[in-house]
Amino acid sequence: MTLAKELAQIEHDGFTTLYHDVGEGPPVLLIHGSGPGVSAAANWRGILASPLARDHRLIAPDIAGFGQTRTDHELTHDTRVRHLVGFLDALGLDHVDVVGNSMGGALALALAHRHPERVRRMVLMGTIGIAFPLPEGLDRVWGYEPSPDAMAELVGLFAHDQDLLGPDLVALRYESSIAPGVHEQYAAAFAAPRQRHVDAMALTEDQLRAITTPIRLLHGAEDRVIPLEATSLRLVRLLPDADLVVFGRCGHWTQIERADDFVHEVTAFFTDTHR
Repeated sequence: MTLAKELAQIEHDGFTTLYHDVGEGPPVLLIHGSGPGVSAAANWRGILASPLARDHRLIAPDIAGFGQTRTDHELTHDTRVRHLVGFLDALGLDHVDVVGNSMGGALALALAHRHPERVRRMVLMGTIGIAFPLPEGLDRVWGYEPSPDAMAELVGLFAHDQDLLGPDLVALRYESSIAPGVHEQYAAAFAAPRQRHVDAMALTEDQLRAITTPIRLLHGAEDRVIPLEATSLRLVRLLPDADLVVFGRCGHWTQIERADDFVHEVTAFFTDTHR
């Protein structure tokens, strides 16, 4: 399955959204994270070509401010949430399952909080969305200054198993991060002081307790970007219908480091008829 054939673009609400649309079946919205050089293709390329696409329609947009999605709107957390709502409206999707990675998890939680009727179930990996002190790893990610060496260092930070990381992945992310206008946009969106960006993505404990959407939290035990103890271990106690799966010997990229296990967890959760 090649990604190029499934690329599409749609104009809506002051956004020009590039997205991947593969497979057939119940729709699943894939929301990527916030690392430099990230895009739907970089984050989800393995998942879009996985068995998950046999029974699900996988829809993976470049979020506002990332990849090839364009907008003149100010790049804030609220803008990104509104972008996703407008994107679903433009595609005529009233009800979806959601997979959110890191920042994408915070966007998924915000979507479930603001529009609970539109989200059936969610899988969140290494998610933001709750208040916690800015970790050094995340500060380094958001403070990235483009160079091949800096990108190689960050890619190494994301993964626990360094053998999975090759020069092709580093080159892909680096080239994406230096495309015209991309770094300027990224630096403005995550300018220091950076604790405020974590806070902007956080729901209150009362808001989290009010989210009744069934949720499966996935987290790498060795995550150095979004620490397990500060986020998912707290979220599983606050969210009324959430379970947590912790992958040992795994960093921030569960969908890459534990790809088969990740697809198994997502498929089982979205097809469980007993919930």
